[in-house]
Amino acid sequence: MQGIAVNYLREAGFDVIQYLVLCHEIHCAFSFLLMPGWVAAQLNEPVFFKSKTHDFGEVVEAAGAVDYEFTFSNLANRPMRILNVQASCGCTTPGWTKETIPASGSGFIKVSFDPKGKPGYFNKTLTITTDIDKNPIVLTIKGNVVDKKSDGGDLKVALGNIRLKSNSLSIGKVYVNKPAVTQEFKIQNAGSQPVTIKRAVTPTYMKIDAPLTIPAGAVAELKLSYDAKQLNRYGFIADRIELITDEPDSVKLLSVYATAEEFFPTLTVAELTKAPQLIASNYALDFGRVSAGTKSELSTFVQNKGKQPLIVREIQPNCSCVTAVFDKTTLQPGETATLKIVLDTKGRAGTQNKSITIYSTDPRNPVQRVTISGFIEP
Repeated sequence: MQGIAVNYLREAGFDVIQYLVLCHEIHCAFSFLLMPGWVAAQLNEPVFFKSKTHDFGEVVEAAGAVDYEFTFSNLANRPMRILNVQASCGCTTPGWTKETIPASGSGFIKVSFDPKGKPGYFNKTLTITTDIDKNPIVLTIKGNVVDKKSDGGDLKVALGNIRLKSNSLSIGKVYVNKPAVTQEFKIQNAGSQPVTIKRAVTPTYMKIDAPLTIPAGAVAELKLSYDAKQLNRYGFIADRIELITDEPDSVKLLSVYATAEEFFPTLTVAELTKAPQLIASNYALDFGRVSAGTKSELSTFVQNKGKQPLIVREIQPNCSCVTAVFDKTTLQPGETATLKIVLDTKGRAGTQNKSITIYSTDPRNPVQRVTISGFIEP
């Protein structure tokens, strides 16, 4: 039976050795009866990245650019080339394998991020086009630009007598269909008298353990609970919270950042063949050259190529100048929908690179991005 399956893979144009490696990594099993659907699903991604996201963590602005190299494998049975890599920001410089990559070969996408003049949290994308797949691949880098690298004992941000590592609390990734998560952040009382955090003013989906009394000179743990299920939103989320202390300057303002997604467990081969699958007709749109003060409209189509209904949970542009709307958000198997995108060019000029993130119930790719680019003439 395994020999028959391998022959099927070879005839279907799939690289068998790469399949076996991938199968071993995800603990899948050969099943000839289920093979055709699974092969079709995998061939939607002939360029295989083990990871499409890299978190730089804290990036010291004065230390200059930071680099990371994504690696990939060519899972098809023919050579391929990277045609272009488009960064969503001029602060991100990409490099990539320029040579032809043979079947079963590997290549790289190298990204360099320059933090100069960009303090705080960042989330940037790289859109990759190849000659082997009409669907662009989107890679993501993220992190937090700081003035000085801190460690667990380096609590230098002063809020009255309170000392913190940062006035921004990063929760990281949270899931809308899982229980609340709790993070602990070191907090120090640098004064000569005890300080009490009497209460916290937060959104309903956050909770700070208070009251909390910190003796003079002591370090304590500030516990923050984050319930993304109650929030029921997707994507990058930024909030402001207040710590109310018994000091004269009693209100301490902090930012809280999180990225909310839907959690999908690892699927069996049988489940993969039945799952919904979102595929866009074009992931990289170009509005060309337009005049400032006008509105430019673009559109792309998406289709549910799976065998179960697909739901678009949320659409999130990365700029207030962009609006994006689907004409329907529930797609039956084989059904298509139109994503209408409008760019308001008012107050903007020069080269523009924006993105729209789509959150859906596609378990293979629950987070997908469509990029738009062009030039606004003054």
